[in-house]
Amino acid sequence: MAVAPVIGILLAAGFSRRFGSNKLLQRLPDGQLVAQAAARALQSALPGALAVIRPGVPELAQILREAGLQVSVCEEAIEGMGASLAHALRTLADRPATGYVVALADMPFVKPDTFRTVAACLQTAARPLAPGWRGERGHPVGLPARYRDELAQLRGDQGAREIIARDGIDLIDVDDPGVVRDIDQPADLPGSTQNG
Repeated sequence: MAVAPVIGILLAAGFSRRFGSNKLLQRLPDGQLVAQAAARALQSALPGALAVIRPGVPELAQILREAGLQVSVCEEAIEGMGASLAHALRTLADRPATGYVVALADMPFVKPDTFRTVAACLQTAARPLAPGWRGERGHPVGLPARYRDELAQLRGDQGAREIIARDGIDLIDVDDPGVVRDIDQPADLPGSTQNG
């Protein structure tokens, strides 16, 4: 019997309030957009990944589709990350899965190998897991399929925090500083004149 796959989920439904404009559409030094880089890395490791976006961002939807992801619009995105993650799980309800690798679209520096490592560890995981770099917990988070129904009921901005607080999380050491590097403000963009 074939083992069900691990499915990638890219959460790209935020509102970039601290950034001041849509940070996911900002350019990186290599010419890629932030969301494009995150999507390509996830898709190369876990083909068939799902991206969740908020309404009213057709340019972002097109970029993510061109990167190979399935795109779903979450009408409740304004509620926060929990609502977006629940939407993803409901969208994926008919796809068998061993687990889910939940990535954030504002973290474009995570290496494809890191996604593969988290996915491989999910095959035998009993509880959530995440990559760690120099002792610091990073992203993406791996969630075994046994949490599917609970995740599909999430609301608000909590994401999987309650599950992690209750059941704990296992860290996988990776040689990838990208797992702890996100884009929150303009100064976080490489080459920004606001750095330092």
